[in-house]
Amino acid sequence: MKNRPFWIERIKQVWKSRPIAWLSGVRRVGKTTLAKMFPDTIFLNCDLPSVIRRLDDPEYFYESLDKRSIVIFDEVHRVEDPSRLLKIAADEYPHLKILATGSSTLAATKKFRDSLTGRKQLIYLPPVLWNECLSVFDLKNLDHRLLHGGLPEILLSEKKDASFFSEWIDSFYARDIQELFGIRNRIGFIKLLHLLLRQSGGLIDYTNLAKLSELSRPSVKAHIEAMSIAHAVFMLPPFHGGGRREITRRPKCYGFDTGFVSFVKGWESIRDDDRGLLWEHVALDVLRTRFYSSNIYYWRDKSNREIDFIIKAPKGKVHTMECKINPDQFDPKTLRVFRSLYPEGDNFLISPKIKQSCKRRYDDLIVNLCSLDDLLYSNQC
Repeated sequence: MKNRPFWIERIKQVWKSRPIAWLSGVRRVGKTTLAKMFPDTIFLNCDLPSVIRRLDDPEYFYESLDKRSIVIFDEVHRVEDPSRLLKIAADEYPHLKILATGSSTLAATKKFRDSLTGRKQLIYLPPVLWNECLSVFDLKNLDHRLLHGGLPEILLSEKKDASFFSEWIDSFYARDIQELFGIRNRIGFIKLLHLLLRQSGGLIDYTNLAKLSELSRPSVKAHIEAMSIAHAVFMLPPFHGGGRREITRRPKCYGFDTGFVSFVKGWESIRDDDRGLLWEHVALDVLRTRFYSSNIYYWRDKSNREIDFIIKAPKGKVHTMECKINPDQFDPKTLRVFRSLYPEGDNFLISPKIKQSCKRRYDDLIVNLCSLDDLLYSNQC
């Protein structure tokens, strides 16, 4: 079992200000394994009937614990009234440290009748970050990470097993979608998921998706919302500030993991033309870890000039994030157009070939060349 110090420390930081850390992410991303890395805990698998019975009387359960206990509720949404269970802990037993895990966010199930505002902090656990591949998992081959994806089980496999991805999608529909959202059209839902993964990183066209998936347009929107809540896709809105030629409405849609993107595309290896798009996905995981998701955008105008990612920052600043496998192939023309509209903010070029961060001048522009490790830990933005 690989120790994951970055995420352990992040959970500990939550406990300094909140009694409850909610660890959310797709199934088999490593939530349970991470939770078990904390020593001397009360670990409760809420899938087990015996555990459900034990939690029937939350007050009696909490009274039986040592005051310094760390309590882990794994798959807490299986409990009949999980928000009540967690609220009692936060309000009446604030000396306890609670870690609750679940495949979906709190909004994914009607069981949660209380948002636990002020009592909990959400932590989204993405597929294994490239930073962790290099340091924790001792994996230096970027193409392996791009092709296999970042779910630990398949990441550590020598060969890519197509059955893993098919079984995961079936399980995702049955346990995270049908059970929590009540969506009954399995064929239409899975067809739509495949379409979104195949088009990952592109602009959403609801009408075309409805036609290809043989679903109604409202159903497509509802299904994509369920996928977003369950972390299977991430919707990236366009950044705009009133420019007449800017894209203002159509979001981009990113699949949650490069392994699933390459699986639905039928790729057995990574070609040079594929590497850049998949690197965007890996970079987006770090951006979502480093920044609030609501502050992440893309920018595009009607001349198809595009900035990969835009980060909204305080005091009206906007930071640009461009992803390049080879930093020498960066062309600053689009960045120059963007900065003519929005001059305040810093510029970053993210590349796996950058070993040490540095600045490069492109005439009137200054760009920070950095690795994902720099981006994750830097206080510059």
